Amino acid sequence: MKELDPLVFLAVFQEMLGPLLWVMLLLAAGGVAAFVALVVKEGTLVSRRLIRSELLGLLGGAVALVIMAKVSSSGFTDAGGPADWFLIALVYGVGAVGTTVLAYAVMGWTGQRKAA
Repeated sequence: MKELDPLVFLAVFQEMLGPLLWVMLLLAAGGVAAFVALVVKEGTLVSRRLIRSELLGLLGGAVALVIMAKVSSSGFTDAGGPADWFLIALVYGVGAVGTTVLAYAVMGWTGQRKAA
């Protein structure tokens, strides 16, 4: 493979996740849009809400690892080289950041007020 084709990645993820891929992509796009709209509306980040959403992000990273283990044919004991461990860390990081952004947006739009 001499070049990176985004359609190849899309095909691989579609094969691994099936319909869950589209749910996750829509959730991610909606979460980012809701987060940006909330920050624009409020004009700032609310620290108490951010800390709570970061704590949920830790759990979201772990859930991302569980999903990765379920949809792949290998487990964590099969990780041998640095590339495998980098991928595991990347999956955890994406799950943690995604959950943090989504949780912050949900908390903000569902009425948890700013604490002065």
